[in-house]
Amino acid sequence: MSAATVFDLQRDAFGRLVLTDAQGQAHVGVVAVRAFPISAPEVGISVVDVDGHELAWVPRLDELDDARRTLLTEALEQREFMPRLLRVTAVSSFATPSTWSVETDRGPTSFVLKGEEDIRRLGPGLLIVNDAHGVQYLIQDLLGMDKHSRKLLDRFL
Repeated sequence: MSAATVFDLQRDAFGRLVLTDAQGQAHVGVVAVRAFPISAPEVGISVVDVDGHELAWVPRLDELDDARRTLLTEALEQREFMPRLLRVTAVSSFATPSTWSVETDRGPTSFVLKGEEDIRRLGPGLLIVNDAHGVQYLIQDLLGMDKHSRKLLDRFL
């Protein structure tokens, strides 16, 4: 039996995600978690209960019907707030802490970078920048960024 047929998924009146397993037991307040959120976001989704116990495993989102895929995708987006950093427009100082003005896929913003250790390389051209409030910004293609942004980032890498 595939992952697409062993559980039902819906929202209750309070907006909480409810998984009903193959035995008919309803689990209220479940959370969707990606196994590989950056490198393979559509592969390996775990649905866990409020205590973190896995209730269902979805090998691929595209294996689900539209209703369940939509619910899981919405749940994942609500849980994973990670704006993509597209451009660095200004940096207040090359010493940390410094205030960065950036453009993201969700619009312009600014944040404080506490230290250079808050910029982590995840692979070739792939970085995560953590701000002072714990928000993570994803840089998916460092070499694809404009020259000014790369120059500013290079000062911290």
